[in-house]
Amino acid sequence: MRKLNMEELGRKTVAEFKAADKTPLVLVLDNVRSMHNVGSVFRTADAFLLQGIILCGYTPVPPHRDIQKTALGATETVEWQYYPTTLEAVQALRQEGYAIMAIEQASSSVMLDGFQPPAAPLALVFGNEVSGVDAEVIKQADGCIEIPQLGMKHSLNISVSAGIVVWDLFCKLKK
Repeated sequence: MRKLNMEELGRKTVAEFKAADKTPLVLVLDNVRSMHNVGSVFRTADAFLLQGIILCGYTPVPPHRDIQKTALGATETVEWQYYPTTLEAVQALRQEGYAIMAIEQASSSVMLDGFQPPAAPLALVFGNEVSGVDAEVIKQADGCIEIPQLGMKHSLNISVSAGIVVWDLFCKLKK
């Protein structure tokens, strides 16, 4: 076994990425504070060819060196938009035909391993590092997806949560 070199990885150029068929997922960041988390979510979106990211509220937006530090150029490939509030973003996505799911621990949440993505394009709302997805946004969502957790903390970093959920749904969508 040997490590693959850059040529063998088949990396897309920015133009090839923008022209490629996208995975029908949009990630919505609801008042995420950390620029490192934002950059990491951009890298995840790039890795799985997602349709885009919507940054809301006080979520930091590119360009910023602390976002770039973890995004490593993904802000150049992944389409992104900014909305002053997450409610505005959710309403706009609904008008475009997206199903909206919040990633949150809620009374009627569906465990990720049991969630089947709908035929419609899907928007996933990820919340603030401390308070999670805003309660008013949850009311506007079609439901909540929860990542099963067995330890004491029952919380994951938002960028880790995004990676887990996107990987799971990417696999289910590709079947």
